[in-house]
Amino acid sequence: MKLTINGERHTFEGPLSVASLLVKLGLDPQKLAVEHNLEIVPRSTYDDVPVNDGDTLELVQFVGGG
Repeated sequence: MKLTINGERHTFEGPLSVASLLVKLGLDPQKLAVEHNLEIVPRSTYDDVPVNDGDTLELVQFVGGG
């Protein structure tokens, strides 16, 4: 399946959920905000939201600092 993540094209074997995609990318779901096809995905639903061929995701990682 082909996805656009933060403006870049990627190819993955499916099926995937938002949670399983984040694992494949090596990202910590607790430190991310996810927009899937222009809708914010609540963290509590990452396991339930399917990712399909052609979808667009924006991933924003929280970074601490001062």
